[in-house]
Amino acid sequence: MRRPAAWLLSIVAIVFAVVLVYPYAGLDPASSRIDVRNNLQYAVLVTHIFTATVALVLGPLQFLPKIRARKRIHRTLGRVYLFAGVLPSAVATIPVAMWSGQLLTQIGLSVAAVLWLITGVLAYRAARRRDFTAHRAWMMRNYALTFLAVTSRILVPMILLAQIPFNGADPAAIGSLASSLIPVGQTAGWILNLMVVEFLLRRRPARRDRLAGSSVS
Repeated sequence: MRRPAAWLLSIVAIVFAVVLVYPYAGLDPASSRIDVRNNLQYAVLVTHIFTATVALVLGPLQFLPKIRARKRIHRTLGRVYLFAGVLPSAVATIPVAMWSGQLLTQIGLSVAAVLWLITGVLAYRAARRRDFTAHRAWMMRNYALTFLAVTSRILVPMILLAQIPFNGADPAAIGSLASSLIPVGQTAGWILNLMVVEFLLRRRPARRDRLAGSSVS
């Protein structure tokens, strides 16, 4: 990832992190954007949101060349990202998804949480064996799953706008449709993110091959 892209990603992540955390900053269940039935559910939800925010904000920093060049800082941030962000948030995602009562949310977010954990473990193992090419690729996939928090909230309004020419702009109809589209955005978001990352990863070796061929000729 190039430096301007990493900085842009970081700015977007910080903006969305503020939006995500704000309703829960006061630790008031009445302000929750998701229905919770008791204090336990609220505690798990807050744990998921706050730790996901840690991962969302720290993730782009891992791709900045200046931070990668400072190995100790890069390693420390990476461990905080994984163990204080991804791990607790992914574990908390599954009960939060199950409590939603929406089948697509339950399946989509649970699969995303499992993949989030798997890619995090693979990234950590690659770093431990000093396979930094594989480590970087797995971290890109892992952050693609982290960035679901952003993508899902962009997809739903985009789908709603696309529906207006067919269903009109009635506020009641739009509100009802928005609720039904949230599970779609949650599932389509991480799939789209992973597709983009795989495209970037596959394009990079092909580009290196072209550059190598041109230098030989």
